[in-house]
Amino acid sequence: MPNAAEHALPFVQEAILFLAASIVVVLVLSRLRISPVLGYLLAGLLIGPSGLALIGDVDKIRSFAELGVVFLLFIIGLELSVERLQALRRWVFGLGAAQVGLTAGLIGGIAWFWGNSPEASMVLGACLALSSTAVVVQLLVERGEVASATGRVTFAVLLFQDLAVVPVLVLVSVLSNPGDQPLLLALGLSLLKAVVAVTVILVIGRFTLGPLLRRVAATRSTEIFTATALLIVLAMGWATSLGGLSAALGAFLAGLVLAGSEFRHQIESDIQPFKGLLLGLFFLTVGMGIDLDLVMENVAWALVSVFGLIAIKAGLTTGLALAFGAPRDVAIRSGLLLGEGGEFAFVVVGAALSAHMLPPEIGQFMFAVVGLSMLLTPFLPTLADRIVSVLGPQKAEPAGPEPDVAEMSGHVIVNGFGRVGQTVAALLSEQQVPYVALDMNPELVRAMREKGYPIHYGDGSRPELLQKLGADNAAAVIVTLDQPAATERAVGAVRHHWPKLQVFARARDRARAAELAKLGVEGVVPETFESSLSLAKGALQALGVPTQAVEELVTRHRESGTTAD
Repeated sequence: MPNAAEHALPFVQEAILFLAASIVVVLVLSRLRISPVLGYLLAGLLIGPSGLALIGDVDKIRSFAELGVVFLLFIIGLELSVERLQALRRWVFGLGAAQVGLTAGLIGGIAWFWGNSPEASMVLGACLALSSTAVVVQLLVERGEVASATGRVTFAVLLFQDLAVVPVLVLVSVLSNPGDQPLLLALGLSLLKAVVAVTVILVIGRFTLGPLLRRVAATRSTEIFTATALLIVLAMGWATSLGGLSAALGAFLAGLVLAGSEFRHQIESDIQPFKGLLLGLFFLTVGMGIDLDLVMENVAWALVSVFGLIAIKAGLTTGLALAFGAPRDVAIRSGLLLGEGGEFAFVVVGAALSAHMLPPEIGQFMFAVVGLSMLLTPFLPTLADRIVSVLGPQKAEPAGPEPDVAEMSGHVIVNGFGRVGQTVAALLSEQQVPYVALDMNPELVRAMREKGYPIHYGDGSRPELLQKLGADNAAAVIVTLDQPAATERAVGAVRHHWPKLQVFARARDRARAAELAKLGVEGVVPETFESSLSLAKGALQALGVPTQAVEELVTRHRESGTTAD
């Protein structure tokens, strides 16, 4: 009789453990206001070889888990539009470049002083200079400081750190296999190869990805659109891997190509669940790979290294922020927020271990140091507040970088940009009311964007997309869609996630208007009813009926809602 295990699907046990761990981690840590990244690390440690040993062979799922990093790089590329980099250029390319360069040099020098090889020291310095985008951004969101001067300065440094990931990965590749050539020559040739490959991919992507997505969007199929987005990410990663570069670099380039397109927010919403799950799996495998026995044998050195890392990075970043003109309180808060190690340290150290550049015990020790520093990060803003209060009152915040669309406040989201939506937008513009629009017609979106309208392609019933457009701080949402079912979905999504946000909607008739009113819409305009009243009003006036009588008649019918039997 065949064994039941022979008919089991591959990785079912691992998938069940991962999904169960993910649910528990998110539920527990959401109550504790701690980043899920830390929970994934702890959960991986618990179920891995150093814990309960529920999963013994980590290597067989690690390659699949690395797709999480690929999707993360794609999302980062989407966020790094050329316009955004220009708005943040002083802080990104000034403060960010100085922070990464000086921190990498200082930490690399310390690593070399303690007996590491020059190659290993360079890798350790480069990866430990980076901070955790996932943890820091989550903390800024929870504290409501994304749009503050602290949030903008901190985020600008994180943007440069994200850009620095690509050359760091190239550095690891070159140092691990320099060949017979001198190191500097090998590094220069690899960078030249990378630049050529990047240029070719960007040029090809610029002329192919946009038209492809417009054709797919024209089908109005959300499933096909999501499948196309996944295909772009994986295909670009595969193409760069064939050229000897990392798959993460290809995904990053794909995101960069699409960053300025009208599809950016919809793609980001579609990819986000895949990125979140796969990145969670990646952190889970990192936690599984930590040798707890090795850490316990060196617990004193681990704690000294963690606090030393935070002190070095926080002190250096604070000093640099002050030098670039940030007020003292902003510099202190940004410095401490950027003091921890980042998730890319796991990627870089893992690559260095695979290339035998680092001894296994050093790699495991670095995993522990980075993980512990991330575990302490949620407590650093409180420490910064105390330091600022001791040093004296805060100074006025600088204007800093301009906020992103998600950081807009008091604006209106116009869902649907046909004739009605365009009229609404024109009236808002005349009154100097900021707005951002959405529509599912790719040709319309493209034409309106070319004319300078703030419009994006996307489904206005997707709450994650609305959040990207600043629904948390919006003044109102106006739904001008002509499909009743789509209108109800859009209104329902806003009412469920933002119950206090004002919603105004267009309805086809009085019956639809009544349904929308039940959903909590503040203002509903039944277009057929209103148009019939307008037609009757014009006809009666043309037939000589006094204007006052016509106005009273129309008002009475509007209030009663009566129509002909």
